[in-house]
Amino acid sequence: MNARRRALVIGGSFGGLFAANLLARAGWEVEVYERVGAALAGRGAGIVTHDELFRAMERSGITIDQTIGVEATSRLTLDRAGNVIGDEFPLRQILTAWGRMYRLLRDAFAAGRYHFDKSLERIGQGDDSVTAYFADGTRATGDLLIGADGIRSTVRAQYLPEARPVYAGYVAWRGLIDEGVLSAYTQRSLFGRMGFCLPPGEQMLGYLVAGPRNTTRPGERRYNFVWYRPVDATSELPALLTDAAGCLHDMNIPPDRIRADVIAEMRAAAERLLAPQFAEVVRATAEPFFQPIYDLESPRLVFDRVAILGDAAFVARPHCGIGVTKAAGDAVALVDELARYGDDLPGALQAFEAQRVDFGRTVIAHARRLGAGIGDAGATGQSDEVVAQMRRPEVVMREVGIWPPK
Repeated sequence: MNARRRALVIGGSFGGLFAANLLARAGWEVEVYERVGAALAGRGAGIVTHDELFRAMERSGITIDQTIGVEATSRLTLDRAGNVIGDEFPLRQILTAWGRMYRLLRDAFAAGRYHFDKSLERIGQGDDSVTAYFADGTRATGDLLIGADGIRSTVRAQYLPEARPVYAGYVAWRGLIDEGVLSAYTQRSLFGRMGFCLPPGEQMLGYLVAGPRNTTRPGERRYNFVWYRPVDATSELPALLTDAAGCLHDMNIPPDRIRADVIAEMRAAAERLLAPQFAEVVRATAEPFFQPIYDLESPRLVFDRVAILGDAAFVARPHCGIGVTKAAGDAVALVDELARYGDDLPGALQAFEAQRVDFGRTVIAHARRLGAGIGDAGATGQSDEVVAQMRRPEVVMREVGIWPPK
């Protein structure tokens, strides 16, 4: 590649950082522009890793060792009384935390080329360049612009205003808790495994991840949970997205704006519906938060000198466990096609689009199937047979968070 080529990356989370690191190592001059004003590492969520993700990290210059995450060796499902349903499912996986992964990718990229508080307003293109115009009045020009600015992508909105997120009918409650806070009983039941609990029409899962200082040492880790609960789009969701001041938030609500009564109701439901071990996890989590679940599909990924990837392009329900892996794969595919096509930028971008549009559609369809057991059977868009399958513990343990599908 020509070292004088310049790439502008809009969005400084996983998709943007993978693209930035891989392009920089391939000889491009890269600048990253993140809309928020501070580092993103404080976000609380767990991540399921896959071999493809580790390969992309190694290509980004990151060493993979035992500190990358916490190993789970099997999966189990608990009933309402806290007893194991059926047999444990043996499966070795490495689970890690959002902050741990972000820090590694962020540290691998040149600090002086990662710019905070840069909110994109619009994009302009000429015959041989592309320019990003920011809300602070500045601009940046390059040969290629990559939109990796997430589900609310400003880049996608300019070129594909019709491609909007579609609510899936349920939300995911999430939380992280220091492992030492949990009782010995809950630790014995859940640690070292990925645990599930399946109330009617709902799904709870949890696993250990890195601790608040990104450590994976026993005693310093955290337990991560995700609890999928159906929420009606018309009668219930607006109330959940309304804060104590009466402000209705669009699509999602900041964790610190969730009303106390909403959290109290969720905790009460945990006591009624979940195994005692998971009810304890919810009860002991200081700052639980929720995210409405959406599907997003983009029919195109390339617009002259602009390409979108990661959550800016496709957002699949989290059941596949490959959101970060997909973003990494998008970045790898883009950089590989740029290398293969050399000076033919349009050819490279079209090859990238053809490959990743098909992949994104495949992931979306599989994630919808995995989510079929959540909510009312008639509202899932799946057949009765698929709904019944995805409510069986042995199927959930065998398929959720595993990629590629077995």
